[in-house]
Amino acid sequence: MKIEKLNIKLQGFRNQKQNKILIIALIAGLLFPLTIASMANNKKQLKIGDKIPEFQLQNQNGETINIQNYIGKNNLVIYFYPKDDTPGCTKEACSFRDQYEDFNDLNAEVFGISAQSVKSHKQFAQKYNLNFNLLCDENNEVRKLFGVPTSFFGLLPGRVTYIIDKSGKIVHIFDSQFKAEEHINQAITILKQLE
Repeated sequence: MKIEKLNIKLQGFRNQKQNKILIIALIAGLLFPLTIASMANNKKQLKIGDKIPEFQLQNQNGETINIQNYIGKNNLVIYFYPKDDTPGCTKEACSFRDQYEDFNDLNAEVFGISAQSVKSHKQFAQKYNLNFNLLCDENNEVRKLFGVPTSFFGLLPGRVTYIIDKSGKIVHIFDSQFKAEEHINQAITILKQLE
């Protein structure tokens, strides 16, 4: 009788151990492809000193913005954000709005880029009285050109700000998903150094 109870306990212990191993294997199997995709995306990241790629996107008013029209004339602040009208993105956009005159004084144009549509960007811009261009990158083509990394194992589009001098060269990159307002502070600090 005691031997049977011992065998049952041992079998239960083995099952628990097997279940833990199975759960770990499942989690690893799910995360591995996301990690590989994220690493592949990171290989193509633009770096400080690189020239930005040429691109054209529609803004919130449906107008086509050709970034080449600004090279040679203005410093640029190009920030990629995850999604219109979400808490962090709203805080970031409103901070850019509130300090837009400071960016103008530093001869800089601000562009926010995300994958939402012209209609979504228009609603977002109107709701918060945004005074700069939001560009629609619905297929994430420009995000891929810049090599903007993702967050949370590729599940969330990254929040990255690029400061570009008048020649079109990247002089600073700030990557932080959670410090939305710090993107503005970093941009102003670097632009002041360019003057």
